[in-house]
Amino acid sequence: AYRELEARDENADGDSDRADPADVDLTADDDAREPTSTRVEFLDYEAVVDYGWSLDDDELFRKAGHADLGPDAHGRLLVHPDESLLEAAERSGFSWPFSCRGGACANCAVYLAAGKLSQPTDHIMPEDLAERGFRLSCNGYPLSDELSVVFNVKQRAELDDLILPPGPFTRR
Repeated sequence: AYRELEARDENADGDSDRADPADVDLTADDDAREPTSTRVEFLDYEAVVDYGWSLDDDELFRKAGHADLGPDAHGRLLVHPDESLLEAAERSGFSWPFSCRGGACANCAVYLAAGKLSQPTDHIMPEDLAERGFRLSCNGYPLSDELSVVFNVKQRAELDDLILPPGPFTRR
């Protein structure tokens, strides 16, 4: 539909009979494909610490697969289209840490080991940490078919200043 509108704009000759952009059928694009769910392999950062592993280890998820970890510490889940990573974890019955749900803290931070996860422009995560692979699960939406993430990384020292205290927000 966007290509059709662009072509119309390029061929404009002052003709007032052109279709209104609101009348273009956005469902008629031959290149459009149905959004699919994203497969996510996850690992709890506490297991990384307990086993003495490193986030930089290319074999991290293979090691986790061979360790005797419970289903809450290592497993898989599906993220449906238009669902954040945190929402998918909760829908799947997991209790991943969070606080604000709006990108204003790093309580829900994850380490992105593989794949692509969106990060909106309005968030608290500093650019240097984002470049190192840290993302927020509350407003991170998958951009690839598969992800590998380490959740519960809020206890890492570089995230200390970005964490809110536990507990619900209350008015005084």
